[in-house]
Parts: sequence; C-alpha cells; structure tokens
Amino acid sequence: MKSPRSYSRIFIALVILLVAVFLVNVSLGSVSIPFSEVFKGLTGGEVSKSSWHYIIVDYRLPKAITAILVGSGLAISGLLMQTLFRNPLAGPFVLGLSSGASLGVAILILGAGIFGGMLGGWLTSSWSLVIASALGSFLVLLAVLAVTLRVKDTMAILIIGLMFGSVTAAVVAVLSYFSNAEKLQQYVFWSFGSLGNQSWSGIGILSICTLLGLFIAVISSKSLNALLLGENYARSLGVRLKRTTLLIIISTSILAGAITAFAGPIAFIGLAVPHITRQWITSSDHRVLIPSVLLFGSIIMLICDTVAQLPSSEYTLPINAITSLIGAPVVIWLLVRKRKLIF
Repeated sequence: MKSPRSYSRIFIALVILLVAVFLVNVSLGSVSIPFSEVFKGLTGGEVSKSSWHYIIVDYRLPKAITAILVGSGLAISGLLMQTLFRNPLAGPFVLGLSSGASLGVAILILGAGIFGGMLGGWLTSSWSLVIASALGSFLVLLAVLAVTLRVKDTMAILIIGLMFGSVTAAVVAVLSYFSNAEKLQQYVFWSFGSLGNQSWSGIGILSICTLLGLFIAVISSKSLNALLLGENYARSLGVRLKRTTLLIIISTSILAGAITAFAGPIAFIGLAVPHITRQWITSSDHRVLIPSVLLFGSIIMLICDTVAQLPSSEYTLPINAITSLIGAPVVIWLLVRKRKLIF
C-alpha cells in the first residue's frame, strides 16, 4: 500500500505525461507543421500560414480534446462496471448501450436505403447520426433501468443487458441483409469509430455529459469500495444497494452513450484500461483508482489516435483497429507477467 504522497507523485507524473502526449498528438499528422507554429496556434499566437492555423485549431485540437474525453469516459465506465458486477471481463457496453446506439444508426442509415422518405432526409443532417445513436442508447437505458428497479441480483442485470445487446444486434443484422451496398458501407465506416470532424458545439455537449458521468462516479466512490467486499458487507455498512446500482448504471450510461453517439463504438479502452491501471497503481481504493483510470484512459486514447493518423501520411486508420492492436497485447503481457488480476 503506497502512501498518499506516493500517489500524489504518480498523479503529477501522469498529468505531465498527458500534457506531453497531447502536444505530440496535436503536432503530428498528414501535414508537417513545425512545433513552434503548433505552440503559437495553441496559445493564441499568429501562425505563419492560415492553412496551418485551420489544421491546428479547427481539426487537430478538437480531435485531441475528443480523444481525452472518450478515453477518460470509457475507462471510468469500464471501472464502474467491473466493480458493480465484480467481473474482470465487464466493460462499458455490457448493458447493451453500444448495441442500442448501433441499432439507432442502423435504422437511420440502413433504413433509409430500405424505406427512404423521411429517413433519407434525416441522413443529410450533420447531427443525424449523433441523434440516432443517442436515441438508441437512451431507449436501451430506459429498458435497463426498468429491469434494475425490479431485479435485485446484479448478475441478472448483467445477463439481461447482454440479452438486450443480442436482440438489437439481430435487428441490425436483418437491416444489413436487406440494405444496399452503399448504405451498408456507410454503416460499417461509422462502426469503425472516429475522433475527427467534431464541432466545438458537439465537444461542448460531450464534455458536459462526461463531467456529469464522472461526478456521479466520484460521489459513489465509497459505495464502490464497499461493493468490492460483496453485497452483504456493503449492506452491513449502510450502503443502499439499489440506489448505488442505479447511480452506477446511470453514470455508465451517460458516459458510454454520449461517447458512442459522438465517436462511434470504440473497443478495448473501457475493458482494458482499468486492468492496466491496477497493475501500476496496485490499489483497490476508488478514490485513487478513479483519477488514475481517467488519466491512463486519456493517455492511451491519445497514443492510439496518434498512431491511427499515420504521421506524414495521407491515410488514417480506423481508431477501433488501433485500440485493439495496441491494447490487447499490452494487457496480455501485463497479465502474464503478473500472473493474476488485481481485482
């Protein structure tokens, strides 16, 4: 068990690393821009070329901020799910939220090819995919909350969430079967996930949702610590299990639902970052784990985005592929080296 001073040093080091990775992420891309010009653009100075200013301020900076919000939000929601269900394989999408978002987008994109009409008109809107994804996640959330109020067993909630995901995936499969190739390709591209092309208004909404989800997670930290030792122990300490479960599910839903709506379904981060953090922090106290997971998630997401944009190349790889290719081997190596999960 480390002392509070040791954790403070770790947090300071992680913040410094986050700032460094953030600057590297903004500096690298298909267009080579000197770091001095990048620094001027970030601090409000005058950049030599107007095109460089546009790339830095209107494209790379929003993408880097989105990466931080996505990485921190998914990592925290993964930590909450693993603690609630006491299952190291639980992630932010076990409640079917990602499948609900995928269903909303599938109905919009694939349904436009099948039914046309109003859905085809909605597809031309810049906010259409975000709204469809958010509505899909929200409907699944309502169903999960209704189940949570009636079912006391958390494992039953986990299984029901997986069943919701299976049902929505089946509907998406049916829509895909009857859709044309062009619409199917558009849906597949959305499923790859993307951190780019975010407007400042969109980032503002995503920031509010992320902060709200994080706030609920922070105020639930004591209850999360009690849940680690079992429901009976938590109940003996005065923890209101139904209320705590409801708060955790709402927090996860806000984080995962908003992120999926704006960035698409992004794999690995929510599942693996809590495990990576536990290997380095070696603490089960959520007052330490929550800020640590938040910082690790932001750093890893920025690194994945830097690799995905293939610096000095005009190509950009799917962010989903990079998070899995980089993350899975790291987690395997850590678990083999430690030979056990710290959970």
